[in-house]
Amino acid sequence: MSNDIQAPAAGTIPASLVLFVVSCVQFITPLMASSVGIALPAIGKEFGASAAQLSLVQVTYIFALAGLMIPLGRFADIHGRKLIFNLGIVMAIISTLAIGFTTSIEAFIFFRFFQGVGAAMINSTSLAILTSVFPPERRGRALGIVAGFAYFGLAAGPSLAGAVTTQFGWRWLFYLLVPLQVIVLILTLLRLKGEWVGAKGESFGWSSSVVYLISLLLLVFGATQFNVIIYAWLVALAGLAGIVLFLKGEEKKDNALLDVRLLKENRSFTLTNIATLINYGASFGVIFLFVLYLQYVKGLTAQQAGFVLMVTPCLQAIFSPIAGRWADIYSPRKVATIGMAICAVGLFGTLLMDEATSFITIIVIMVLLGVGFGIFASPNLKVVMGCVEPRHYGTASSISGTMRTGGILAGMVINTAVISLFMGDEPITGANYLEYLKSMHTCMTIFALMSVVGIGLSRFKERPQEVQLQAG
Repeated sequence: MSNDIQAPAAGTIPASLVLFVVSCVQFITPLMASSVGIALPAIGKEFGASAAQLSLVQVTYIFALAGLMIPLGRFADIHGRKLIFNLGIVMAIISTLAIGFTTSIEAFIFFRFFQGVGAAMINSTSLAILTSVFPPERRGRALGIVAGFAYFGLAAGPSLAGAVTTQFGWRWLFYLLVPLQVIVLILTLLRLKGEWVGAKGESFGWSSSVVYLISLLLLVFGATQFNVIIYAWLVALAGLAGIVLFLKGEEKKDNALLDVRLLKENRSFTLTNIATLINYGASFGVIFLFVLYLQYVKGLTAQQAGFVLMVTPCLQAIFSPIAGRWADIYSPRKVATIGMAICAVGLFGTLLMDEATSFITIIVIMVLLGVGFGIFASPNLKVVMGCVEPRHYGTASSISGTMRTGGILAGMVINTAVISLFMGDEPITGANYLEYLKSMHTCMTIFALMSVVGIGLSRFKERPQEVQLQAG
């Protein structure tokens, strides 16, 4: 099943247990990324927080998650993936519980950062462990189930957060997650024996990690402050330049923090990860736009909008395991391409939406998006993890996780920049909803064109050696 050093013998680890544990953590991370935004008004009111402080609540989590997955994936390959996974769960439990008891916005931001660190430790290792346990002929279905939970967490976050915040208060968003996190920790400590170490004895690039983190910090800060700071784009460009320099430096190293040669020589791996970024960017961006559209344009309450929004994640959760099974039988790349094509049809359909659009039309569009995203996710994950050797599973898992988080960030930046361009700092009201519709159509056009690019990337044909890796 696996060529990892010190990996448990085949059959000694219950695959169903690993699948349950990984599905739980893959649900929690995107849920935390997408749900807190709904609760920000209530959090800001309680703490008297400024807009900048509320922005930091989201930025610190996303930065920690996106910035640390690649270094932690490499560290886990060297020192043990289960070790980092368990430490991540412990950190997530402590920080999540601490957020629920915070008494100031400064403490909230502090613990939110460490919640992101825990999420990065978990996400940089979970898919690598899953891939090590499941053989190639069963891997697609397993990844499909995991992808279904991840998409469900991403898409259900806003609607669930709205209901919980309204009925119980924002603190319960965090309290309710702790029992699930504790169950996962107990199961991994008691039932998951052994360790997965893919690159034992190799060196870890501490200096490279610092350069990477600083560069990403500048990029994330600049990208999320376009409508606040005049010269934010210069900060973002400086961060982008730093990442380019980081990649150039890593290319010359034998035991690099990020195997740039893997990205350059394994085109299938690289392009499939870009398709992942595009897919997550479009899906997260669409969900955010639908939340505002249903409430401000169609006049639904938060709970009514939440019920409508559940159509897409439910279909994602249903079709991801089905598509995973298809990926075990047919070419996973072809299955992923079909999913992306269905997404594109749904995204172009959103361009027809206005204040008079019927709810039947809206539901049809959401069905197309849910089915398309569901069919795309697990085959795409199987291609990503199947493109590399077992020693690179931790790195591949962390890169894939970074692409998913980067997609969320990209969707956030696109929506924020476009809505600010059309509406400035004005809140959405019944008097200016037409301006919001213009900004929504612009964003949807961008996401639709992104999906067309994603189709082209999904159709890329593997090299013979990459096909061999995917076959096991």
